Amino acid sequence: MALEPVRFAVLGSVRVERAGAEVTPGRPQERALLGLLLVRAGQPATVSEIVDVLWGPRPPDSAVNVIRRHVGSLRRLLEPGLPNRAVGRWLIRGAGGYRLLADADSLDLLRFRRLRDEARRADADESPARVVQLLTEALALWRGPVGAGIPAEVRERAGFGAVNRERAAAVREAADAALRAGTPGAVLPALQEAAVSDPLDEPLLARLILTLAATGRGTEALNTFRAACARLADELGIDPGPELRDAHRSVLRGAGLHSAGSPTPGPPATEAGRTAPAPHAPAVPAQLPHDLPTFTGRRVELDQVLALLTSHSDSHSDSDSDSDSDSDDIRPTDTVVISAIGGMAGIGKTTLAVHWAHRVADRFPDGQLYVNLRGFTPSGAVMSPGEAVRVFLDALGVPPERVPQGVDAQAALYRSLLAGRRFLVLLDNARDTEQVRPLLPGTPGCLTIVTSRNQLSGLVSAHGAHTLALRPLDAEQARVFLERRLGAGRLAGEDRAVAEVAALCGGLPLALACVAARAAAHPGFPLSAIAAELRAAHGSLDAFSRADASANVGAVFSWSLGAVSAEAARLFPLLALHPGPDFSVAATAALAELPPRRAGLILTELADVHLVGEPAPGRYALHDLLRAYAAELLHDRHPEAEREAATERLYAYYLHTAHATEPLLAPHADPMPPGPPPAGVHAGPLADHEQALAWLTAEYPVLLAVVRAAARSGHDRVVCLIAWSLEPFFDRRGHWHDWTATQGTALDAALRLADPPWEARGLRALARAESRLGLHDVARPRLNRALELFTTLGNDIGRADTHRSLGWTHEQEGDLPGALHHNRLAMELFRTSGRRAAYASILNSVGWYHALLGEYREALNHCHRALTLLQELGDRYGEAATWHTIAYAHHHLGRHPNALLGYGRSLALYRELGVPYLEACTLVHIGDTHAAMGDHDAADEVRQQALTLLITLGHPDADQVRSLLTAGDRHV
Repeated sequence: MALEPVRFAVLGSVRVERAGAEVTPGRPQERALLGLLLVRAGQPATVSEIVDVLWGPRPPDSAVNVIRRHVGSLRRLLEPGLPNRAVGRWLIRGAGGYRLLADADSLDLLRFRRLRDEARRADADESPARVVQLLTEALALWRGPVGAGIPAEVRERAGFGAVNRERAAAVREAADAALRAGTPGAVLPALQEAAVSDPLDEPLLARLILTLAATGRGTEALNTFRAACARLADELGIDPGPELRDAHRSVLRGAGLHSAGSPTPGPPATEAGRTAPAPHAPAVPAQLPHDLPTFTGRRVELDQVLALLTSHSDSHSDSDSDSDSDSDDIRPTDTVVISAIGGMAGIGKTTLAVHWAHRVADRFPDGQLYVNLRGFTPSGAVMSPGEAVRVFLDALGVPPERVPQGVDAQAALYRSLLAGRRFLVLLDNARDTEQVRPLLPGTPGCLTIVTSRNQLSGLVSAHGAHTLALRPLDAEQARVFLERRLGAGRLAGEDRAVAEVAALCGGLPLALACVAARAAAHPGFPLSAIAAELRAAHGSLDAFSRADASANVGAVFSWSLGAVSAEAARLFPLLALHPGPDFSVAATAALAELPPRRAGLILTELADVHLVGEPAPGRYALHDLLRAYAAELLHDRHPEAEREAATERLYAYYLHTAHATEPLLAPHADPMPPGPPPAGVHAGPLADHEQALAWLTAEYPVLLAVVRAAARSGHDRVVCLIAWSLEPFFDRRGHWHDWTATQGTALDAALRLADPPWEARGLRALARAESRLGLHDVARPRLNRALELFTTLGNDIGRADTHRSLGWTHEQEGDLPGALHHNRLAMELFRTSGRRAAYASILNSVGWYHALLGEYREALNHCHRALTLLQELGDRYGEAATWHTIAYAHHHLGRHPNALLGYGRSLALYRELGVPYLEACTLVHIGDTHAAMGDHDAADEVRQQALTLLITLGHPDADQVRSLLTAGDRHV
């Protein structure tokens, strides 16, 4: 018999429609259970999670049986006539819990997400009108807050708030697209409704203000801004942030203040006549790791840290009510709150910190910053304070060229960016106070959470940090921990076994999680048998014996390892050879000489028993304790020859894949061939520029760690070849400080090799990075020495590349004739060597210097030749730069329409390639051309776009563009 069609709704009240008729989803708890399964959208909810959602911290003893009854009732609701104990089509058991088999055709949440994904693809295709259409359709599916009608405390425990935030994000995306498409009225009702639901969401309010102005309601836009300022001051005690202030300034300048029905001037058209999209608003950093859905215990500790924020508010209230008090008003925004969570490895410091951070994240609307400082990693790759602060500056949108030299200057800039704003900063695995100090916000309004195995006494004495020392879970807490994962029924009558497991695990959550995974994998085993297995296991963990003497953690891990397949047991120790913070399936396949599909299955098997974690889809990581345990096993189970071969394969995978990215990012580059890879190692399949960037972005921290580890282990050729392959990525993304450090390591390796060609490349690579940081006095002698070596070696390509670098250095020092001279020498060397891609690129460089020197016809001659070659070669980055030079020359020859055409083509390519700074520069030049033609309104329009981009990047050129806009207003 055919199944009746069933449709579910959770975007609003929980609803079920069967065969076209709505049916009541049962009693309140059944409705709440159904809501939880719908929000999970096909992903399982464990029994312990369901218990927590339905009853909170004090469930009844019969909770598991009650859940079974609810599941049976829901199954019969969805499929009338279903026999007792039958599973049915929709609600099935699996992964220690239950899940609902819904798809986008049967569940509104999945339909909403599918439409949003389609909108993102349309946005990538520069189709803003289509984006608006798709997002409007997606938002129409919402009938209120997720799970409306379910008690608020149940919705909070079920994580419904995260889905509500997806709606707010979609509204913001729709507003951006509508402004770009010139149809702001299409999303105004959704914006107004969202602003009512979340009146303190500044990015949302900024878009509402711009949209009101763009629809001719300028007065209402200004009133909305004033009301937002008052609400932020009254409820949070803060001033409006930069995004809200920028929207207000835009309205005051008259952008969008047109009479109703009159068209709003749009951004400039590209060469194909399409409207160029306005830049996106800066994203709010949200870097917190995922919260653990099975978090349990630590109730006292959680209450203690939560009280750190509310206690200040209480003291503020007390001071208001006591007229005799001389104390100053104290609000959460008037204090810098720092909490240091300490304890041994595996005790759950990070888990508690992340859970706490998620609980209070909504109080910090400017963003959440997270970094793993790797203070105790067995590999010794501790993150330096300078590296960490640069990670934060990048997350805050600071362009690389604005990052100053030196940790003190970088930390000062970081503190300035956080001043007057509300950020949550989580500093995980800190080694000592000195590693943390540069990362502390300097003004009130922020919460900083630090985790460390050491007592950070300096943080307490110098910065007033609150400390919390975690202890192992006691017997009752360990029982609750296991019950949350296995269900109360599994523990019934097993008190002695539970107590023994807790004792053998020393109360460490990490060890208990391994035991729970083993028990969940064998639901028929009594816990007494599990305890006996654990008692019989043997293991050691000498690396942590001093700190963790209370727990036989090695025994727990060895017992877990004994429960996996032989292949998984062989792979696990090899993972200790990986130096990075995490690793991919492809890297694991190379390390273990396995097919990628098989490697992925084995990693899943290890993750199932908690021997590896999966912090992001497809990426795996080892806890420090597990890494230390793997390292112990490595020397026992894999002879030195096997260890060295595995390391060679791992390095070869990263080397050959990094090498494959270089011609995709820089077709004119002169890479040094790495030679054939070892048997069984294959470079990642990279088809184009976008895939190369995606791989490098995902593997960037790993590649830096591989370079450092290879240097420590004497693999000097690997160090050099990876570092040099990364040059185009360093330059494109502006990671100039990391570029300098990595090339310094590579030059040291090249000098150890005592090989002149390698030394010459190392000198040139380091000098290029130093030049980007403005260290020309240091860079120039290195380049001159490299030029001498390449000349002695008869390496014309090396000479040409070095002349090109010298030309750039001369330009930065203001010596344009010197820059042109070196580029001409490079051009001739590339020409005679037959290097078409490099020759095409240098033709444009020569043309640019001719243009800067006022020799515009000569510039056009070189650039038109360059353009033909670059288009043949498919070098879009070089083509964008060449169109810019052509347009610049036409502008100064008075051929303004030709200039606009060239700039439009350059702009489209820079946007396609994702190079925002050069996009802003091109917009400024377009404004110059419009101004030269007397069209000051058009000039202001594009300069405003450039200013928005530069403000988003935090670039100092923004001040110059503001000056141009001021002059434009006066038509000077």
